[in-house]
Amino acid sequence: MHLHSNLKFLRKKKSLTQETLAHALGISRSKLAGYELNINPPLETVLSISDYFGVSIDVLLRKNLGTMSEYKLRQMLEADQFLHGRNLRILTTTVDAEGRELIEVVSQKAKASYLAGFSDPDYIEELPRFSLPFLPTDKKHRVFQVDGDSMLPIPDGAWIVCEYVDDWTVIKDGEKYVVVTEQDGVTFKIAYNQIKDKERLLLCSSNPVYKPFYVNILDIREVWRYRLMMV
Repeated sequence: MHLHSNLKFLRKKKSLTQETLAHALGISRSKLAGYELNINPPLETVLSISDYFGVSIDVLLRKNLGTMSEYKLRQMLEADQFLHGRNLRILTTTVDAEGRELIEVVSQKAKASYLAGFSDPDYIEELPRFSLPFLPTDKKHRVFQVDGDSMLPIPDGAWIVCEYVDDWTVIKDGEKYVVVTEQDGVTFKIAYNQIKDKERLLLCSSNPVYKPFYVNILDIREVWRYRLMMV
């Protein structure tokens, strides 16, 4: 079993002292120190640990979290948390008076603040929005304005309709995507999926003047698949 090492690993990952975590779990620091070594905690304490970190007991006991890469760890924990209804990635959106989802518009001017506000309901509600009846209603769409000439023949200033991608592992090589990242903000590029082997995307421009670059999967905040250009 890996409970002892996982308890220490999760505590350090959250930058918690033994005293702080022990207080949160309602036990003494000395008991926690023993649990991180080789003393088996009682079932009620194991349940408390599971609830505190949002990790199932099965994962705490069976998986050696400290040996996993950062991406594999996040992927495994998010899958585990999904099964328990915890920490889901929720897309902020707007609806009309009848409850139908609207399409928000992100202009070149709005891109500067989009990264900071993409998960803020108040920010999203302030964006211009409309509806396109011919788009499928089972998908979420958003309009972005192209910035620059890196994706010719789609010109600078063009408006593109994109579809939200919630599972990044299905990103298809050679297709166009809007990728929202910590470093580059809102970027419209051709993507190549290297998530499984290298935990990253390769982003390329159709204009050869611009060099390809990599984006680590941990830096990505949103992905939108290009559907059409509005004329």
